[in-house]
Amino acid sequence: MNVNATLINLYVVCPRECWLHANGINMEHTSDTVYDGKLLHETSYPQRAERYEEMLISAEYEDITLIGQIDYFDARNKVIHEIKRSDKVEEAHVRQVKFYLWLLELNGVDGATGILEYPKLRKTDEVLFSDEDRQGLQKALSAIQSLIGNESCPPTINAKICKSCSYYDFCYSREE
Repeated sequence: MNVNATLINLYVVCPRECWLHANGINMEHTSDTVYDGKLLHETSYPQRAERYEEMLISAEYEDITLIGQIDYFDARNKVIHEIKRSDKVEEAHVRQVKFYLWLLELNGVDGATGILEYPKLRKTDEVLFSDEDRQGLQKALSAIQSLIGNESCPPTINAKICKSCSYYDFCYSREE
């Protein structure tokens, strides 16, 4: 089984979206919000491409292949830079960066830190990694494995965030 950083993020926001994404039902290609986020990533820090690089990283944990794509990694200072459009689901963003920090650790890179960047808000947050975070991610992996292994999709969460979700029509349209 593979678990990527997107599933970690989605699990925090909405287990239903996590399940749908993991089971091949992807709606992000229809979302203006997702497109806006990609555009923001490409245009916010154009000078970064010269100094830092995107990094695809993976590791094995028990019987799971963990995969992440870090926006920018400053290898000399061991700092992950993750760019986000909004801080509405900041807890999910923090968990995603902690997942990246764990992947680095599993690959022998100790002492790395992360920075969450919200260019539109002119806000940055430092993200550190602890033993407690590692244990939390291990529990989340177990929960995600169980969730995506279920044959039935979890129910809608009816949260405020649903209205801006790329899966909104999928989740809330009903046959009459």
